[in-house]
Amino acid sequence: MSILTEYFELGNGNKIPKLGFGTWQTPNEVAPVAVEAALKIGYTHIDTAHAYENEAGVGQGLKASGVPRDKVFITTKVRAEFKSYDRAKQSIAESLAALDAGYIDLLLIHAPKPWAEMESGTNRYFDENVAVWQAMEEAYQRGDVRAIGVSNFQVDDIENLTSRCEIAPAANQIEVNIGYPEADLVAYCQQHGILVEAYSPIATGALLGDPGIKAVADKYGKSVAQVCIRWVLQKDCLPLPKSVHEEYIRQNTEVDFEISADDMAVLDGLGSK
Repeated sequence: MSILTEYFELGNGNKIPKLGFGTWQTPNEVAPVAVEAALKIGYTHIDTAHAYENEAGVGQGLKASGVPRDKVFITTKVRAEFKSYDRAKQSIAESLAALDAGYIDLLLIHAPKPWAEMESGTNRYFDENVAVWQAMEEAYQRGDVRAIGVSNFQVDDIENLTSRCEIAPAANQIEVNIGYPEADLVAYCQQHGILVEAYSPIATGALLGDPGIKAVADKYGKSVAQVCIRWVLQKDCLPLPKSVHEEYIRQNTEVDFEISADDMAVLDGLGSK
C-alpha cells in the first residue's frame, strides 16, 4: 500500500490523507504549477493558509490538475493576527473565495497569538481565541468547513477551547521533526484524540546535512528527507513536506518503508526537546 492511499481519521470521523503537501513560502504565482504537479503525482492533501497569500494559486492548481474536488483534502488557516469573531469571519470568507473550491476540508487557527507576540507577548488571547473559534464553529455548522482545528497551540491554549467551546479541535499543526519531537505536546494531543500535523518535518532543510540521520538513511537506501518524513509517520503524526521541485515532490512520497525500533531509537537520540 502506498502512503498516498492511507488516511488518518479525525475526531469527527472524516478521513485525512496521511501525507500532505505544504505550500508555505510558495509564491502565489508558483503555487498553481507546484500544486498541479503534486496532485498529478498522487498527493490528495494540500496545506495552505490565508497568511501564505497563495490560496488563489492553490485553487488554480487544483482546477488545472483535473482531479475532482471531492478527491482532494484542502487545509487553510485563519490569520494569527485575526483575533476577533468578525475578523475570523472575514478570513474564512476570503479563504473560501480565493480557493474557489466550494468548501474547506480543515480550517485552523494559525497561532494562539499574533506572530509578533509569539515569543515575548504576555497576552495569551484566551478570550479572543474563543471568539475566533465560535466563527469557525459556525462555518463548520454551515458546511463551509468540514473540520476545525488549531496550529502552534500549547496544552493550555487547547484546554481554553475545549473547556469553553462546543467542538474540540480535530488537529493541532505544530513543528515536529527529528531534533524537535515535541514529545509531551504530541502525547497530550494523541491522548485527547487530536491529530498532530507536523510541519517542517525536515526542519526547512536544516536536517539534510545531519550525519546521524544520513547514517540511518544509508542503511535503507533512502534520502535524509525520506527518513525524516518516515520518522514523523512512525510517530503517528501527519507530515507536511514542502517543495516546488517536481523531483523532490515525488521523492517525498516514496516513504513506504519501515524504520526499525533500534533505528528509531537512534533518531530519537538526536532529539533536543
